[in-house]
Amino acid sequence: MTCGGSFDLETKRLTLMALENEMADGTFWNSQERAQEVVKEVKTLKAWVDPFDALVSRVNAARELDELLAIEPDAAMNADLDADVMGMQTELEAFGLRSLLRHPDDVRDAQVEISAGAGGTEAQDWAQMLMRMYTRWAEKRGFSVDLMDVSEGEEAGIKGAVLEIKGQYAYGFLKAESGVHRLVRISPFDSQARRHTSFASVFVYAMVDDEINIEIRDEDIKMDVFRASGAGGQHVNKTSSAVRLTHIPSGIVTSSQAERSQLKNRGHAMKQLKNKLYQLELDKQMAAKAAIDANKMDVSFGSQIRSYVFQPYTMVNDHRTELKIADVEKVMLGGIDPFIEAYLKASGDVSTGSAA
Repeated sequence: MTCGGSFDLETKRLTLMALENEMADGTFWNSQERAQEVVKEVKTLKAWVDPFDALVSRVNAARELDELLAIEPDAAMNADLDADVMGMQTELEAFGLRSLLRHPDDVRDAQVEISAGAGGTEAQDWAQMLMRMYTRWAEKRGFSVDLMDVSEGEEAGIKGAVLEIKGQYAYGFLKAESGVHRLVRISPFDSQARRHTSFASVFVYAMVDDEINIEIRDEDIKMDVFRASGAGGQHVNKTSSAVRLTHIPSGIVTSSQAERSQLKNRGHAMKQLKNKLYQLELDKQMAAKAAIDANKMDVSFGSQIRSYVFQPYTMVNDHRTELKIADVEKVMLGGIDPFIEAYLKASGDVSTGSAA
């Protein structure tokens, strides 16, 4: 049984056995720091080894049942077997996709930042469509999605939003989505039913956890408070609960207005800032091979990574890999895995970085 990618599962298995032996030692918890590192690594390795072993067991059981049915045919059992084989094929493909994730940060949760480009209401509607697309993609995978910040459009859609998507390898998958996304369609906001081209930018950050120390000095932070905009009833009109943080040394600006509490919004904005500063540091470390900067497109709306065409024909075209999918509705319902897989294979992630 094989799957895509060149990761060494046997090496992971041997490493897991060695770490479990270390945990069995009576002095294991004497060093809390080392113990926490080991527990975390064991959890990560088990996330690879256990599902693979379970899948192998299912394949072996299916083979045995197939041999039995060859001797004693049973139409109902044969139909169940066919359905189970299809399910295993889907799981195997998903496992193969995961095997392409080689960078240590790939296992992390993801912060997804979406911004409408030029084009007014049409572009803002497009930004909201992308937000729904990523939300649906995450929900299909069983990931959690939290809306950390959103700026509503004047008539429809959103000017921008920040999503926090939590799940194993969320960042590894979603980093393929960073760049400018282009929409071509007959605008529902145009009374003359003309075709419009709109743009929105997406950038994905690896979420920082407590184990990574990002030092932010109080004197380096400028905080502004303002009233939340958009839907929200009287609260948004009467209280200045929204928070904007500016990191003076880097010029990075983050904001949050998702909560009623100014304190909670400040916490969300600070979390976004830490994620961005961490990504900035990664960019510096990887500048030699431009692994991230090459994909962080300038939001000039002429360097789109993907085009979504609704009229005069339907087609989603990834300009980096030239993968084309005609079923645009399926893509907008979260069916972006083929683009992610094609990007990971083309970008060479399978041979760079260390195994997660």
